[in-house]
Amino acid sequence: MSITIVTGASSGIGRSAAIEVARSGSGVIVTYNARPDRVRETVARIEELGGTAVALPLDLARTETFPAFAAEVRRVVAQTWGETHVTGVVNNGGFSRVALVEDMTPDTFDELYGGLLKGPYFLTQVLLPLLADGGAVVCTTSASATQPLGLVPGYSGYAAMKGGLVVATRYLAAELAPRRIRVNSVSPGPTRTSLGGDTFSAHPELAEPLAAKTALGRLGEPEDVGRVIAFLLSDGARWITGQDVEVSGGFNL
Repeated sequence: MSITIVTGASSGIGRSAAIEVARSGSGVIVTYNARPDRVRETVARIEELGGTAVALPLDLARTETFPAFAAEVRRVVAQTWGETHVTGVVNNGGFSRVALVEDMTPDTFDELYGGLLKGPYFLTQVLLPLLADGGAVVCTTSASATQPLGLVPGYSGYAAMKGGLVVATRYLAAELAPRRIRVNSVSPGPTRTSLGGDTFSAHPELAEPLAAKTALGRLGEPEDVGRVIAFLLSDGARWITGQDVEVSGGFNL
């Protein structure tokens, strides 16, 4: 059977991706860092659909904990599903730190690097022995890496790390192709999530101008992105690898 790991599944895009892959019949391992109560809501939603999900803690900034996490994944996969491998990995977990260039500090920059680029890169490395041949990896990047968000300044550090993840995705796709493992990324445009201190709830005045710059006339919702992630994990996307798919409703067209 298919089993998918989704990092950062407590809310937003990660939760939506976990629900969508569960809807397709996959077992799901969902990770969380600081909010176990919220990831329990994700697990409950999946169970309501008749699926099976297990929540595990994971701090993407602490690469030294990754071998123990992989060992726990191996145990959970065997105990819960009677399997030895997972078939999908979604590198979604992350955060943002908003700072104009003149206000950026080395510590903040290092924090962004550790959680948004180094973490997903080395987590994928550690999970490779557990990932079945013919499986798939999807990384959540950001349209801010290829086009500035303009009306929301201060994302240069965040966008730089997401841009690095786009590049890493292409190289991983090439290197893992002999195992028939597909690696793609999705780049959401402005999306209504809790990222960045729940920007659109805290500053609703930002939503309308961004929606006006979007061809389809609204902000993205987590479900819009989660469904694309689920598709890229599916057999329907079996001939797609090494791609960065912008999921933005036509932002800045």
